[in-house]
Amino acid sequence: MLNIFTLANGRLFQEEIESLEELSRFQPIWVDLESPTLEEKRWVKQYYGLSIPEDAMDEDIEESARFYEEDNGELHIRSDFLIADEDAPRTVRVAFILNLVNEQLKSKGVLFSIHDEDVPVFRLLRMRARRAPGLISDAKEVLLKLFDADAEYSADALEGIYDELEKAGKQVLAGDVTDALAGEVLGAIARQEDLNGRIRRNAMDTRRAVSFMMRSKMLNAEQFEEARQILRDIDSLDSHTTFLFDKINFLMDATVGFININQNKIIKIFSVASVALLPPTLIASIYGMNFQYMPELSQTWGYPFALVLMIASAVGPMWYFRRRGWLKK
Repeated sequence: MLNIFTLANGRLFQEEIESLEELSRFQPIWVDLESPTLEEKRWVKQYYGLSIPEDAMDEDIEESARFYEEDNGELHIRSDFLIADEDAPRTVRVAFILNLVNEQLKSKGVLFSIHDEDVPVFRLLRMRARRAPGLISDAKEVLLKLFDADAEYSADALEGIYDELEKAGKQVLAGDVTDALAGEVLGAIARQEDLNGRIRRNAMDTRRAVSFMMRSKMLNAEQFEEARQILRDIDSLDSHTTFLFDKINFLMDATVGFININQNKIIKIFSVASVALLPPTLIASIYGMNFQYMPELSQTWGYPFALVLMIASAVGPMWYFRRRGWLKK
């Protein structure tokens, strides 16, 4: 899918391109390619003179090669954007190519973005830019606003983690945690821990991308200050992720503790039963010996007496355990 974005009266407008001829009708500041086909890549190369690198979407690219500047002035940035899906949170690699002077359009820069799936941050920026005139002025501003929206999206995801952990905490701290409930809570906590880790990694990646833009000296004074504010917002996320890691560890330990308590209750039952059955076992062993003269054979109540003695020897320890309070939960 090939979308272009143009500025009109300070607002950002989106147009979906379905042919090469349509490109000549617009003067965009942002060209977005979502899962582009070979034909769409050919249109971009033919009209804008831009060749999309073959390794643009590679996940295993070296970290040192994710931010660089070409000899012709093109800035290449590969950054990860968070998708805080409740079922499968993940990050999407987006390749940015910032052409600050586009000869074909005689414009002051065009931002190209290439990614495999729709990114929530992109939708958020499109919605804001349509509603807020003057939010975006050029291609550099588009890239900055994307990183700004990414930091805010991460903050919203952290708020969601707070809410989910609060629910889990109420279940755990309410007491009487069964093994089934503990399993559900552990699963929920593990999912939030995974999302929290992805948010922390995403914040680190965004920080690196914004720092690269600041070092490249392509930003004006106002944009440079905006980039510094984005870095401050990202720094504020670190303390929240650290706190959430501590809270997750606490809830993990508490839940595992309740599981251990439930297991100890089961072990206590077996321990009490084994101790209570030791005297009857001893008596049965004595009466089972092969004596030459067995008194049970000459006494009518010999075996019933042995059975009563075995029952009494089992009841005695149980009565003693209950009196000491060892059988209470």
